[in-house]
Amino acid sequence: MREVRIIGAGLAGSEAAWQCARRGISVELCEMRPVRSTPAHQTANFAELVCSNSLKSDSANTAPWLLKEEMRRAGSLLLEIARACAVPAGHALAVDRSIFASQVTDAVSREPRITVRREEITGVDEHQITIIATGPLTSDGLATEIARLSAHAADPATAQAESSAHKLYFYDSISPIVEAESIDMDKVYLAARYDKGTADYINCPMSKDEYDRFYDALLSAESVEERDWEKLNYFEACLPIEEIARRGRDTLRFGPMKPVGLRDPRIGKTPYAVVQLRQENLRADSYNLVGFQNHLKFGDQARVLRLIPGLENARFLRYGQIHRNTYINAPTLLRETLQMKSHPRVLFAGQICGVEGYVESIATGLMTGMHAAALASGAEPLPPPRASSFGSLVHYVTHADPRNFQPANITFDLLPALEKRVRDRQERHRLQCAAALRDFDSWIERVGAVVV
Repeated sequence: MREVRIIGAGLAGSEAAWQCARRGISVELCEMRPVRSTPAHQTANFAELVCSNSLKSDSANTAPWLLKEEMRRAGSLLLEIARACAVPAGHALAVDRSIFASQVTDAVSREPRITVRREEITGVDEHQITIIATGPLTSDGLATEIARLSAHAADPATAQAESSAHKLYFYDSISPIVEAESIDMDKVYLAARYDKGTADYINCPMSKDEYDRFYDALLSAESVEERDWEKLNYFEACLPIEEIARRGRDTLRFGPMKPVGLRDPRIGKTPYAVVQLRQENLRADSYNLVGFQNHLKFGDQARVLRLIPGLENARFLRYGQIHRNTYINAPTLLRETLQMKSHPRVLFAGQICGVEGYVESIATGLMTGMHAAALASGAEPLPPPRASSFGSLVHYVTHADPRNFQPANITFDLLPALEKRVRDRQERHRLQCAAALRDFDSWIERVGAVVV
């Protein structure tokens, strides 16, 4: 059997290494931190969560739930650890990000088949089985090497798109974190939207006057990259709040400050707008501002965010920030097994392959770990079924229009439609999930993974 090299020990790389090792394959896991850090990471731990601590909805028959259920059935290490260090988050799965990263690092480092190398890798041997899982903050040296590997498109018609694959990127933002003791609890209330799940979110209600004052202050705040603002290429699902606000006075009230379903039990009414705070760690001594990623100067952030009721005296443990996310033009470069078309021993996983989100990154790491293990054993990788969330995510990544390709989260829009039309949305989603899991279980049996 051949050894598998994995570059990057983030969410995807850590999961991929574990999946290879549990199939008896030796792994060389290369991570450049702490030898060389990134603009967004704060530690040298594997699988450090940078932007948020949420792994999305855990409600049955939702698209994120389906993806996690398939991961559970495939034996995902990181999902198991996430559930072990979960923090209250209503119907979502959120984790203590420090404990999560520490436990992933410990589990992966202790696995005897995994050898960890702490150094930056800038060269790829296309003849060695290699998984590139360097995430959205791939170093310039490795990005140049990826450009070399991507130099010859499988389809001449897409050569131009592929030749610039290494230049594709979008900007992603990080939400602020506030110290729990600095929140004025007399001005806020606990509730979950529509009373769905437990009331784990702190809600900061706003009247119309308070909202208008906040909105005007936000628009007047200075951005870090104000001169280059129009040049920034944002991912639509993770826009900075100031960018959302620029689209109209009420856009925040229909976005991250949406009050619908968050009735204030103290007065029995729904506020004009709401800012939600989600528990950040198991100690419950810090909370992040949900959907409040931004790119404002720190002084202006403090001034504007302290206009939120309950946060007048907030102490910020982390301000919002922005970082550049790199990803390849996967439709021109990858097969449905996430192998390169021109170099089938090289696979891509995580955000760099064109998915967005923690769970999606882990899932692609799981898949590439399985596929790399098959290659190392002399077998042919088998792509996941189209009806599954695994298969639908990969289908989008490898079949989207390469001229307008952007990373995607898992949604029901990516799953194939049912043969028979079902008008009721909840019933339609339930049937899609049932069909996905039937096909997924059959695939798992064929590829030899353990159904937990």
